[in-house]
Amino acid sequence: MIDTHCHLEQQGYDEDRENLISLCKNQMSAIITDAPDPRHFNITFDMVNKHPGFIFAVAGIHPEYVGEYTDQAIDEAFNALRKNRHSLVGVGETGLDYAYIRGEAERENQRRLFTSFIMLGRELGLPIVVHLRNGGDDADVFDDAFEILRAEDARKVQLHMFGSRRLVEEAIRLGYYISMNAIVLHSKTYQKVVRDTPLERLMLETDAPWLHPTLDKEKRNDPRHVREVAEKIAEIKKAPVEQVIASTSRNAVEFYDLKLG
Repeated sequence: MIDTHCHLEQQGYDEDRENLISLCKNQMSAIITDAPDPRHFNITFDMVNKHPGFIFAVAGIHPEYVGEYTDQAIDEAFNALRKNRHSLVGVGETGLDYAYIRGEAERENQRRLFTSFIMLGRELGLPIVVHLRNGGDDADVFDDAFEILRAEDARKVQLHMFGSRRLVEEAIRLGYYISMNAIVLHSKTYQKVVRDTPLERLMLETDAPWLHPTLDKEKRNDPRHVREVAEKIAEIKKAPVEQVIASTSRNAVEFYDLKLG
């Protein structure tokens, strides 16, 4: 099994991070950990160096942080990613989050930053990991994001925790991959997204430490719970869980060009 999207740099893992990674090695083929905040880049790169062939890294600036970084700080983050290209298999998570950002001016800043990350991914020859969340108003984050992705001719795209059933067909047509976490255990919308996505375009994720399979916010999630996600996808697809694990793992290896240890 491969967890293609979690956050092992988070403070909640500080006390037992290395022990947890050891436990994961007994059950999993690889983990892709995502550093969505430049303040955590070094922790993430250190994990890659300590666990070559098992821990892989994606790094960027989450769209919710768009107001926290100056243009100079963003440039510095981009240069850090360029400098550490050898430690990366992807860029992100980037995208649009209209739940956190309500004002149109800041949303436009999100869109500009998203565009810049798509360009950086192209420059570095890396896939991009896209986060999209609506804000409950009339603006549609999915339409806005797909407009940008098309305009920038983005090719290697992972739609993390993708929740727009009406755009699944378009995402597949554009060559994108969709990754799913434990939200699929509880949400009919996400179950329909999985149903409508070919197994050849699905990947597994946990978004740990968040989204424990029980959705209890007091419980810490970890990459090993990717198994429950695979089991639910198998149920939806009416396929053996071993087939789901094999297919999603193959997709992850090919999409990210992983060199497994």
